[in-house]
Amino acid sequence: MNDLEALGFSPFFADQLDSLGCPDLVPARIVAEGRGLYVVRGCQASTAELRGRLRHELGPAERPVTGDWVMIADGVERAVIHHVLERRTGLIRRAAGSETAVQIVAANVDTFFVVTSADRDFNLRRLERYVAAVWDSEAEPVVVLNKIDLGEAIDDMIEDIGEIAFGVPVVCVSALTGEGVEDIRDHLAPGKTIGLIGSSGVGKSSLVNRLMGRDIQHTRTLRKDGKGRHATTRRELIELPGGGILIDTPGMREFGLAEDGGGVDTLFSDIAALAASCRFRDCQHQGEPGCAVAAAVASGELDESRLDSYHKLQRELASAERRRDPTQAGRDKRRWKWISKARRALDKTDPKRKR
Repeated sequence: MNDLEALGFSPFFADQLDSLGCPDLVPARIVAEGRGLYVVRGCQASTAELRGRLRHELGPAERPVTGDWVMIADGVERAVIHHVLERRTGLIRRAAGSETAVQIVAANVDTFFVVTSADRDFNLRRLERYVAAVWDSEAEPVVVLNKIDLGEAIDDMIEDIGEIAFGVPVVCVSALTGEGVEDIRDHLAPGKTIGLIGSSGVGKSSLVNRLMGRDIQHTRTLRKDGKGRHATTRRELIELPGGGILIDTPGMREFGLAEDGGGVDTLFSDIAALAASCRFRDCQHQGEPGCAVAAAVASGELDESRLDSYHKLQRELASAERRRDPTQAGRDKRRWKWISKARRALDKTDPKRKR
């Protein structure tokens, strides 16, 4: 395996070189970013900057981020980025404090370790949100339950995770003691890129240090209220001993979904399966007549809290879509008018439904 392949340069990216037709440019991978400069690897230069034209042409979500592959005019000290290669995967979230802006968390990641902890941070609703976003990115999710040395009822936590993330592997570890770390290594391979995401305080930096076999990431203790402190302050690509690439990301106290790539339906495949039996193909499971999902909740087949979580994420995605497409607001208004009319008609035919 050559240096580029070890950094994750696959045929997906190699095939793009021919179409560019720029023999004077060479590929490099973004290792870190900040203040208009990029740390790059796979070439002679150690840093690179965007070509002037690209600074004006590329929008915020199109600019290079950690994990991206770029084509550069190489230099001994600083290179110039001329092209950003198409991303194979990209984890997107709604930028903190914004209703419309999106942020690329990491690019070209094969598998995301969604890290949670077995202490007070354990939160299934947050976990659903992360896993849905990973499915949207087209990467594979793996749930990492860290700090098992501090938690109780670990088997119950594993069962709970299995009920909200069907088929997603769960790895139980303690970054402090090293327990379960070898199970983590089973997901690593030369040339494969792993991303770490999760809220502050779940132990991502400690896990990186354990996988590296030495302390390369600063770690911080939890606050008195049990909430995490930011230890990692920037996204950084790290080459692991024995092969494999790791992208550590800062802890995120909020993770707003920005767009729907099918991740929510994948995560809630149980609801999607039930929805196939709804009377109306576009049933939103919000009180429409003949809703199989509502019937499953009434019979106890489906937990109501899971449907509530599904609706919450769908509302968030719909809200983001309306802000991007003003005509969507009008379509939604007409739809809810129809639903209200159908409810009233059903109440007239079934007196038991009247309040």
